[in-house]
Amino acid sequence: MKTLNRREPVILLLGDLFFFVLSLWLALFVRAGFDAPSKALFFTHFKPFSLLFLVWIVVFYIAGLYEKHTVLLRSRLPIIIANTQFANAALAVIFFYIVPLFGITPKTILFIYLVLSFVFISLWRMYGYFLVGQKKPEKAIIIGSGAEMRELYEEVNHNPLFGLEFVTSVDLDRADEAGFWDEIVSRIYAENVSIVAIDLMHARVEPVLPHLYNLIFSRVTFVDMHKIYEDVFKRVPLSLVRYNWFLENISVRTTGAYDALKRLMDIVLAGIGGLASLVFYPFVILAIKLDDGGPIFISQARVGRHNKIVKIHKFRTMSGNDSGYYEGGATQLAVTRAGAFLRNSRIDELPQLWNVLRGDISLIGPRPELPALVSLYEKEIPYYKVRHILKPGLSGWAQIYQENHPHHGEAVLETKEKLSYDLYYIKNHSFLLDVKIVLRTIRTVFSRAGR
Repeated sequence: MKTLNRREPVILLLGDLFFFVLSLWLALFVRAGFDAPSKALFFTHFKPFSLLFLVWIVVFYIAGLYEKHTVLLRSRLPIIIANTQFANAALAVIFFYIVPLFGITPKTILFIYLVLSFVFISLWRMYGYFLVGQKKPEKAIIIGSGAEMRELYEEVNHNPLFGLEFVTSVDLDRADEAGFWDEIVSRIYAENVSIVAIDLMHARVEPVLPHLYNLIFSRVTFVDMHKIYEDVFKRVPLSLVRYNWFLENISVRTTGAYDALKRLMDIVLAGIGGLASLVFYPFVILAIKLDDGGPIFISQARVGRHNKIVKIHKFRTMSGNDSGYYEGGATQLAVTRAGAFLRNSRIDELPQLWNVLRGDISLIGPRPELPALVSLYEKEIPYYKVRHILKPGLSGWAQIYQENHPHHGEAVLETKEKLSYDLYYIKNHSFLLDVKIVLRTIRTVFSRAGR
């Protein structure tokens, strides 16, 4: 949306590239005894390093360093950057020493470069961006009601990266108070408010609109509060949607090009991943057999597209053959010692790559749920069945963004939040969004989150 600051990722990217290049020049400068490197020497190193820069930008993206929230959490940035630089150092070693292509092995220069780039990137992300990347926020008011309005108000006003400042919030429950809207309109003029974020689906919004009509002649922009909420939180707030929202935004039809590209990505990545994962199979089989001697694999019934039941396969992690059956309580089976490791590392889900190849599930989509839990959630959570419009996936939007994931049992509140992320994906699904989820899933796997 144009109402929010869209320049941030571009400015961060340009800043990262600038400090990558500057760090390389300074590394050569230090290595030469504080003597400026020649043009020929610089470009001899710049050519191979430029390829690494592109790879490192991808690593930064996977690490979430181009998301708005990563800049806000300054206390975590050094750790995040240190982890990414460690990964980048490993890639550089592979690039220069294991697969040498450019005939240079910059041991000292590479070490100096990694130290300098860590310092510069950390300072840039924590302080520099706020000096050069920010503009004066546009003034706005927000008109709505409920927890989501307050949540949006607090998030935007505490995050300067959005380029927006709510000067006040207006509760639509007060819409019928005498003189109330004249006061609001006067404040809009007095404080030079340029954006009005309003809940256009609220039951009491219609009588309000005549009071706001003349503002369009004063160059005030009106924006649906739902759209700002989705842009900020990357999910659809369930309490703000009505049936008309679904009729307007959700469709079972997809383009042939999207379906073909998605299936091609499934086949290629699941095929490569499935073959590569065979290396783990002997060790997993040995671990399970040495642990309790039980079966290696289990099959679980899950609800797929259009409520069709699909069978997914996993390495067994429980003390018995956990078929995924659930009826009003937690399973009585316990996680085995080997199973705990398999779950934490996600190795237990590797056999599902063959489900992807067969077409039972996709790499990307809403995670499939147990039939009994689906029956429960359809009663407890409005619109829950909408998530079955698309083919379920091995990973999804909720897996990379939701912090409090439901785990292996009944969790209505967490599943409501999960549905809000699923609805965002269903509304906005595209091949580029699927690619983004694939890349971000790499970080999720290594961080042991998002199961």
